[in-house]
Amino acid sequence: MKRTTWIALAVVVLVAAGGVWWRSRARGEAPRYRTVPVERGAIRSVVSATGTIRPVIQVQVGSQVSGTVSKLFVDFNSKVKQGQLLCQLEPSSFRAREAQAEAAVAHAEAALKEAQRQYRRSQELVKENYVSQADVEAAEVEVEQREADLKQARAQLQAAAVDLGNTTIRAPIDGVVIARSVDVGQTVAASLQAPELFVIANDLSQMQVETKIDEADIGRIHNGLPVTFTVDAYPEIEFRGTVAQVRLEPIVDQNVVTYTTVIHTQNPDLKLRPGMTANVSVLVASKDDVLKVPSAALRFHPPAEPRNRGGAGGAGVATAGPGGGGREGGARGMAQGDGSASAATREGGGAGGGAGAGGGAGDGAMRGSSGAGDGAMRGRGGAGEGRAAWNGARRGGSRAMRGGAGADSAAAPSTGGGGAITVGSDPAELKPGAVYVLRGGKPVRVPVMTGLGDGAFVETESDGLAPGDAVIVGLEVSAAQSRGLQPPPGMGGPTFRGPGGRGGGGRGR
Repeated sequence: MKRTTWIALAVVVLVAAGGVWWRSRARGEAPRYRTVPVERGAIRSVVSATGTIRPVIQVQVGSQVSGTVSKLFVDFNSKVKQGQLLCQLEPSSFRAREAQAEAAVAHAEAALKEAQRQYRRSQELVKENYVSQADVEAAEVEVEQREADLKQARAQLQAAAVDLGNTTIRAPIDGVVIARSVDVGQTVAASLQAPELFVIANDLSQMQVETKIDEADIGRIHNGLPVTFTVDAYPEIEFRGTVAQVRLEPIVDQNVVTYTTVIHTQNPDLKLRPGMTANVSVLVASKDDVLKVPSAALRFHPPAEPRNRGGAGGAGVATAGPGGGGREGGARGMAQGDGSASAATREGGGAGGGAGAGGGAGDGAMRGSSGAGDGAMRGRGGAGEGRAAWNGARRGGSRAMRGGAGADSAAAPSTGGGGAITVGSDPAELKPGAVYVLRGGKPVRVPVMTGLGDGAFVETESDGLAPGDAVIVGLEVSAAQSRGLQPPPGMGGPTFRGPGGRGGGGRGR
């Protein structure tokens, strides 16, 4: 009896302890936000790629005839002048062919003389009727044939002389020998194409970088854009150049389409050498003194409140009346949930449309529609209705952001001005977005218009942001909370803190 009592008591204690643990876990601790201050500065939009450094003029010297290399007169890095002797192929066989061709010419000349003599004799004999006129005509044809044979023999002699001359390899241009592919005694076989013997670079003080730009970025590249690049041999030196050519030929490699872009650069100290790999950055657009926020701030969304986890978030109802009726509707939409994803969709869309027609409803409708989208996206109702609610609300908010002349965002004065350096063809059109600013320990949604970006920061324009405002880029949670399923960092998910309290992860690019 006592044993049964003890077992029952132990079960009760375990159940009670489990309930306490579950409530403490469900309650959790207050979210801690990672913030970055808003700042003013320069935005540089660049296209990065890798390329190969080559001389502007580079000639491959080959051989038109086959033979054995008998002499070499230059080596690697030798400076040569146009016409200078580079190497000599064994000429014995070619000299014999030339002598044979000379003998053929002499034989043809003798045959021609004999034919001419026979023709003159036939002309004299025909006068005395010793030969017929047909014999005279045959002698004339024989002369013409011997003349043709002589021309053919002389052409063969000329070809033999050319082949003999081609056994001497000479430099076609002034420059430096950067490659040598033969040695003395090596056999050179010229068949369908000339074998490469030497490579001569004309002027190493003028170099070019041949890089491949992806098809997604090639539309922003054109002649004249400034370029900076580095090489592994001198990582601390930044070389400069200019885009000189964007070739139209597509290069397809594993279904990836790229286009060759040629960049000209100066090399007065000869630090750049042919074949080096260059890490290229092409400056396509630039703006100075603009308001910029981290890219991760535009992707951040705060986690859903516990009271909203049973259904979709509430939708703001915007009115077309003056005095910020849409703003009040947006606040109600962010704070309340009606548990219906489809209702959020209808009201979010209505908010966007009302704000487009109303005089002062833009900001409120944007917040209300986003409240509907956020709540419906994170609610645990039907998955299909939640996605529909988010898309409808976001479309409504975008229309509200671009609404009539009286809308807050459209009529607000810009605070992200700054001179633009016209170096690229990036569009100047701004796009709507939103960031969350930490105010009073709570995230506050601020609509913004985004422009030029460099991967880490994005240009913004908004009357609700000022330099120094703390925009939220992520969450920090303890290791105990990290066991639950969470979105990734930068998308509303946490950045884990270990035992030492340090946060992992970083800004999203």
